[in-house]
Amino acid sequence: MAESIKVASISELSVGSSKTVEVQGKAIALFNVGGKIYALDNTCLHQGGPLGEGRLEGEVVTCPWHMWEFNVRTGEKVGEPSLRVATYPVQVDGDDIKVAL
Repeated sequence: MAESIKVASISELSVGSSKTVEVQGKAIALFNVGGKIYALDNTCLHQGGPLGEGRLEGEVVTCPWHMWEFNVRTGEKVGEPSLRVATYPVQVDGDDIKVAL
């Protein structure tokens, strides 16, 4: 089982916002959807755009480069669920956000 690593504080990620962090050399995008934190690979499948800089609406993030949309809960591309970015387990421990790779 992968070790959970502290990557941020809950106070750094308000509801409806995102944040990009580095975990063991990998860029991970964090999203706060209604108080629940989700983590997925920061790299869009299309041309590598930074998903953590995209627009978050509900559970969907839109890549800022070419508007590909992904569900942050599942990693699935909206309208094409066979394409997906990696998602990672998140644990909130007090104020600590921890991610397991």
